[in-house]
Parts: sequence; structure tokens; C-alpha cells
Amino acid sequence: MLQQSIAIGPMGFSLHQLLIGFSFMLALLVGALLGRRRHVPVSDTLFTLLFVAILGARLVFVVRYWGEYDGLLDRLDIRDGGFDIIGGILIGLAYASWSLWHFPRQRIPLSGALLAGGFVWSLAAGSMLLMEQQSRPLPKAPLITLDGDPINLPQISQTSQQPLVVNLWASWCPPCIREMPVFEEVQRNEAEITFVFINQGESPTHIDAFMNKHDFTLDNVWLDPRNAIGQATGAHAMPTTLFYDADGQLVNTHFGELSSATLQRSLERLR
Repeated sequence: MLQQSIAIGPMGFSLHQLLIGFSFMLALLVGALLGRRRHVPVSDTLFTLLFVAILGARLVFVVRYWGEYDGLLDRLDIRDGGFDIIGGILIGLAYASWSLWHFPRQRIPLSGALLAGGFVWSLAAGSMLLMEQQSRPLPKAPLITLDGDPINLPQISQTSQQPLVVNLWASWCPPCIREMPVFEEVQRNEAEITFVFINQGESPTHIDAFMNKHDFTLDNVWLDPRNAIGQATGAHAMPTTLFYDADGQLVNTHFGELSSATLQRSLERLR
């Protein structure tokens, strides 16, 4: 649920990104109110703390999946969503502890800001994670193959008896195009996992022309003319990739572009 997406105009955000933003704004507000009474601003410290935590989360992730990146530029490209949340929290807490120790005047407003923001984030994220533990089976929405035959996700899951990776994409979506070579390679090498690529709202003729133009070779390219899968799963922006185990239960969702590293992280939960 944390990775369910919301489209705001041409941009898309995951619920987790919006939650982090809201929690940080709340921390800024509480810090400003408490700091005003003591004439101690803490906004700069909070912004630095957020930057350090995000940078730390990225560094920890890149180190964990170092071999999946081709070079320095790929490791710096955060569009793949490759962040280690636990690593970021630990590094952020370390910086917060250092700030509280070295700036005693900030201790009360900074502590209040951190407690307020941390409490809201942990409560909301924890509640969503508990909801994710509930059964979320494959949606039964009707789909169509490129040959015009009706099909659905439970049907291929029962046939393959394998974990299922479902990618929602469109030809007008630049991140969808950038991640397709990654899927192409992994689909070729992962014989124990079934991959399905569900186009949202475009015609078979258009999709064929698109695949030929970019020289993509993908199996299980299906059509979802009414965007039914996105509505059923809460994926309202693209690309979104859904990961189901062999029993057809959702175990992970990734909103946004996937790199080889972030895809491998998600596949680890299916193997």
C-alpha cells in the first residue's frame, strides 16, 4: 500500500513519498513553534537531517547492489527508487544524535520536531504495512493478448505455477521505456518467474509499432483498454510493477522506474 501511486497532473507520487513529505512538514512546523519560544531556529538542521538520511539510504542501497549498476552515473541516478530505508533511518538517527549533542540550545525544539514527524510517519507507515499483510490476490480484470484473445492474471498464474511480476506501462511513458531493457534481460534469464507486461489503454497496432521501433522482445504483452488493473490495484501512475508469489498473493509493489538493482531487490522476495 505504501507504493500505491497517485497521479497529480503529469506527475505521479507514491503514498510513501507523500507520507514522508507530510511528516517532514509537520516536523518543520513543530520545530518552528517550539523554536520561536526560545529564539532558536531548527529548520536548517531538519533539512540537513533529511538530506543526510536520503543520501545515507541511497549509499547503503548502492553498496548492497553494487554489481547491478554499470557505472557511477547509474549509481547516482535515484530515479530507480533504490533506497535502503533502514540504513537511512540509522544514519539519520546518528546525525540527529550528533546535532542534539553539539547544539544544546536546539535540543528541545529539535527533539519535539523529530518526535512529532517520527511518530506520524511510523504510525501511518506501520498501519499501512499491517494492511499489506492482509490477503491481496491477483485481480481478475479481463485482459486481451496482442492476438485478441481474452485472458486474465489468475489464468496465467494457475498455468505457470510460478511467482508473477506484472508491469503496468504505456508507450508515452519515458520511465517505462527506460526500464524495458532491464525487464527484457531478466525475463530471458529468470526461468522460474513469469513476467507479464500490461499496456494501459493503447491499441495492438500501436504497441506492435512501438516494440518494432525500439527492437524490444518481450513475452506476455497484454492489453488493458480500460485501465482495470490499475484501478483494482491502486496503481494510478506509471510505471508500476506488482510482485506476486506462486500462490497469487501480492508481496511487493514498486512505483516508478526500475533499474537492475531495484528489480533484483524485489525478485529476492519471490525466490
